[in-house]
Amino acid sequence: MAKDIKRLGKETLVYGTSTVLARLLNFCLVPFYTYYLVPGEYGVIATVFAAIALFNVVFLFGMDQSYLRFASDAADKNKVFRQCFYGVLLNGLILGGLLWLFSGSVAHLIGIPEQTGYLLQLAAVILLLDVLNMIPFTKLRLERRAWYFAGVRTVSIVVNVLGNIYFIAIAHKGIASILWANIFGSLASLLLLSPVVWSELKQNFSLRFDGKLERELLAFAWPFVPSGLASLLVSVIDKPILVHLAGPAQVGIYQANFKIGVFMMLIVSMFDQAWRPFFLAHAKDSDAKDTFARVFSFFVALAGWVLLGLAFLMPDIIQSHLFGSFHLIAPAYWSGLSVIPLVLTGYFCYGLYINFMIGPVLTKKTRVLLWITLLGAAVSITTNLTLVPHIGILGAGWAVALSYAAMAVALFCFTRRVYPIPYEYKKLAALFVLGAVTVVLCKVFGGGLLVKVILLSLYPVFMAIILRRKTPLPTSN
Repeated sequence: MAKDIKRLGKETLVYGTSTVLARLLNFCLVPFYTYYLVPGEYGVIATVFAAIALFNVVFLFGMDQSYLRFASDAADKNKVFRQCFYGVLLNGLILGGLLWLFSGSVAHLIGIPEQTGYLLQLAAVILLLDVLNMIPFTKLRLERRAWYFAGVRTVSIVVNVLGNIYFIAIAHKGIASILWANIFGSLASLLLLSPVVWSELKQNFSLRFDGKLERELLAFAWPFVPSGLASLLVSVIDKPILVHLAGPAQVGIYQANFKIGVFMMLIVSMFDQAWRPFFLAHAKDSDAKDTFARVFSFFVALAGWVLLGLAFLMPDIIQSHLFGSFHLIAPAYWSGLSVIPLVLTGYFCYGLYINFMIGPVLTKKTRVLLWITLLGAAVSITTNLTLVPHIGILGAGWAVALSYAAMAVALFCFTRRVYPIPYEYKKLAALFVLGAVTVVLCKVFGGGLLVKVILLSLYPVFMAIILRRKTPLPTSN
């Protein structure tokens, strides 16, 4: 068992490295975009990519999950691969064709000018290529070929980044450059994955579908569509709403500052990669619940410190002259700096949500996650519609924070009922007070850079004192 857990940890690190690299490189493009695109152009692109994220769920239709489930124990894995691959190809061609034909109407629907409909035609190409990539990617995961998976992802990311630099800075092709770069990145993936596809399709080029198998695949896959859409609505619905209520320029300013939250998201993603295999491996230990309570306390303490550090320092770093006349975000976008603490808080709450995931996973009651995600989407939509008309993009920032907080609270209540964990509530309350006092003191003493650095330096000292207190844990149920 130890050998299997060690291998799982190694593969998690490999998959996580490619994910972290993707997020970091995408963040590196933010200053590039803010210097070459005006806020209105960046807002249009942000809205298009929000639409791509939502359309991707429908284009893929959960067939990657069906392949993973059915191919894992199927006698004829080749047949399952062909059925899923041809299924997403057919679905992608039909939906992509419709999006291409009605691109102008869809552009109007999502709040961007109809004359930018050609961007959605390029988006249709991206969506088709991405779903064709997904089934061979899933095959690599099933076969535990983590390095192949990470290598292809890395090459695709590098091609995408270089494409952005070439098309925008050298060829001066405008905002369509970003979509063209994505197309070339997806094509690079498909080319590198072609041996995987060819190895499966060459065995049988028949286009005949097994009706019974197809019904089973679709029956398993379709629930992932509403749950996937609900999950994405929490993170992307703010862009289409914002573009309707405030215009593309405000979306561009919001998106540039929203991207700063990637640093907190990286912390949460890295924790998530390690946390799930950890609690699954230790769930049967006699002191499992006590261990999970300790982990939660350490997460809140360390993630809280990161939250305060980023919220305090990032606006100063962005506006500083550390890099001469170059800034992480161009001055035209600085009016949105106030949303950064709210986005960071939202991702911190998402980290709490990941901690509470232990309840539905261990009790196999994962259906509740759909309803909790729908709750988050409802809070996001309601908050955006209520606050954006009055306080602009700051309202969208509040929507991010409140939607993830609502999801975390709902999942905590569920986990407390089905798998109660004796969390160290006194220590957690002390950590919350420590964070609140740090923020208040920063305001009282003027919020200068020196004050922030001193307070952030003192925080871990008091954090360690709180965590080391010898308070007995409540008895596990």
